[in-house]
Amino acid sequence: MSHNTPHQPHALIVDDEPDIRELLALTLSRMGLASSEAETLAEAHGLLQQRDFDLCLTDMRLPDGNGIELIRHLQQHRPELPVAMITAHGKMEIAIEALKAGAFDFLNKPVELQALRELVNSALRLTGNGPRPAPSGSELQLLGASPAIESIRQMVRKLARSQAPIYISGESGTGKELVARLIHAQGPRAEMPFIAVNCGAIPAELMESELFGHKKGSFTGAQSDKDGLFQAAHGGTLFLDEVADLPLEMQVKLLRAIQEKAVRPVGAQQESHVDVRILSATHKNLAAQVQSGHFREDLFFRINVIELHLPSLRERPEDIPLLVGHITQHLAAQMGITPPPLDSCALAALQHHPFPGNVRELENILERAMTLCEGAQISTNDLQLPAGRPSPSPAERDEPALGAANLEDYLERIERKLIEQALHQNRHNKTAAAKSLGISFRSLRYRLQKLGME
Repeated sequence: MSHNTPHQPHALIVDDEPDIRELLALTLSRMGLASSEAETLAEAHGLLQQRDFDLCLTDMRLPDGNGIELIRHLQQHRPELPVAMITAHGKMEIAIEALKAGAFDFLNKPVELQALRELVNSALRLTGNGPRPAPSGSELQLLGASPAIESIRQMVRKLARSQAPIYISGESGTGKELVARLIHAQGPRAEMPFIAVNCGAIPAELMESELFGHKKGSFTGAQSDKDGLFQAAHGGTLFLDEVADLPLEMQVKLLRAIQEKAVRPVGAQQESHVDVRILSATHKNLAAQVQSGHFREDLFFRINVIELHLPSLRERPEDIPLLVGHITQHLAAQMGITPPPLDSCALAALQHHPFPGNVRELENILERAMTLCEGAQISTNDLQLPAGRPSPSPAERDEPALGAANLEDYLERIERKLIEQALHQNRHNKTAAAKSLGISFRSLRYRLQKLGME
C-alpha cells in the first residue's frame, strides 16, 4: 500500500568552507529540509543539472569564481529559484550587488541562525512549500490598461519575489503607497504586518522613539516600554514614505538598523534583532537631495537597490476614463446614490487637464463635481477645472505642497460654520438650509456626512 508523502524541500548549499556547509545543512535539516552541497561553481552547476531545488545559499568567494556569477545564471535559467548570498560582515556593497543581480536576500557571516531560519521560511513561501500560501492581495488594484501601468504591474510581480529594498519614485498622488502594499501583498511576507510611516509627519525629537521604540524612564513621559515601528513590522514590511524628510541624524541610525538588521530602543543597552523588508518613497528627487547634502549617499544606495518609477497621470491619459468610472462608483456608494456619468465634454476636459496632483487630484475633482452636480450628468462646469493651468515644471513638482493640510482644515472650518449658520437660521430644516446655501439637498446631506455633522 503506497502513501502520498508531502514534498520535502531541497536546498543547494554552495561554499568552500566545510564548517559553514555543515552548519547550514544541520540547521536546514532541523527545519525539515534536505540539502546538497557544492564547494565550487562547477559542482553547483552539475547539481543544478541533476535535480530541482527549492532554495540556494551561496558564498561570495569560491575557488573557481564568485556567487554573483551563480546568481546571474540562476536569474536567467531558473528565475523561480530563490537564491541568497552569504557575505562577509560589513560588505554591504557586495550584498547590494547580489540583490541587483537577482538575489532573493543575503546573510552576513557569521551566520545568525535566527536570521537564517527567517530567510528560509520566506523563500519556501515563495516556492509554495511554506506553512501557508500568501494571499494574492486582490483587494488592492492598480487601475489602468496603458502600457505604462502594465509595465508597473509586471515589475510589482517580479519585485514581490525579492527581499531587496525598493525605492518607489514619482510625483505626489501617483499611488506610491498602493504600489508598496501590492509588492507586500504579492510576496512571501503577505501574511505579516505592513507598516507605513510618513517620515515628514513625525516631529524630529520623536523620530527615534517612533522608529526604534524606547525603554521606560528613558526620557520625560516614557512611562513604560514601547516597541517602535521596526518591531511592529517584524516579519513583514516597513514602508518609509517621504523618506527624504528624515533628519540627517536619523539617517545615520536608519542606515545602521537596515545594515545590521537590528535596532536599539531609546534607553536600551543592547540591540534587538528585527526582520523587516524596507520599501521607501518620496516625491522629491532623492539623487538631487544627495548632491545638495540633505540626504546621505550611503543610505541612498542602501534603500535604492532597485528603483521603481511611477508614471504621472499626464503620461497615461488613456487610463482616465477607467479611473473616472472606478472613482465615481466608489464615491456614489459612499453617498448612497447612483453614480452620475460624465458628459463627453467633461471627459475630454479631464483628458486634457495636466493633473499636477495626479490620481489624488482626479479623486478630489470628481468628489467636488458629484457634490455640485444638479443634472443627470456631470458637466465641464461641475468639474471646476482651473482655466489654463500650465503643467508644473520639474522644479515645482519637486517642492512639497506646503500648507495644503492647513488650507484644507481652514476651508473645512469655514464650510462647517456656514452650514451650522444655515441650519440654525432655518430651524434645522435641511431642505430650507440647502436652498439658502445655494446647493441641493443631496449635496447638503453628503457634506453633513463628510463633516460628521449628522
